[in-house]
Amino acid sequence: MAFKISSTSFPAGGDIPKKFTCDGADLSPELSWMDAPSGTQSFALIADDPDAPVGTWTHWVLFDLPPSTTSLPEGVSKVEELPDGARQGRNDFHKVGYGGPCPPPGKPHRYFFKVYALDQKLHLKPRASKKELEHAMQGHILAQAEFMGKFGR
Repeated sequence: MAFKISSTSFPAGGDIPKKFTCDGADLSPELSWMDAPSGTQSFALIADDPDAPVGTWTHWVLFDLPPSTTSLPEGVSKVEELPDGARQGRNDFHKVGYGGPCPPPGKPHRYFFKVYALDQKLHLKPRASKKELEHAMQGHILAQAEFMGKFGR
């Protein structure tokens, strides 16, 4: 079985509802994954927008999710450390946790939610950047899955 990520918040490739954006409540969407490879010791998640005018914009950095984790609820708290020990990094809005789609007017942007199954915990400090997370994950990714939604104004 292939490692997969899905969401009950919106369909794959579909429109992201306003409540998950800066035009709404700015809640993180529900995400769930299945069929992680054996040997998975932690999960990490990156959400970003490759269509941003300034280059890829990071919306969410999350890491050290326990290997027993198979989902994230809607509206994950915007705190440095979650009750299960997972840590959240800094997004490109310079905030911790999820920052929803907030594109300029025009063509809808694509938002990718990428989950990584890793062979170890990373032990990065909270507020780590996407770049720091990607560097720490090098050589430790067992599998990757992604889910995309669109939002435009």
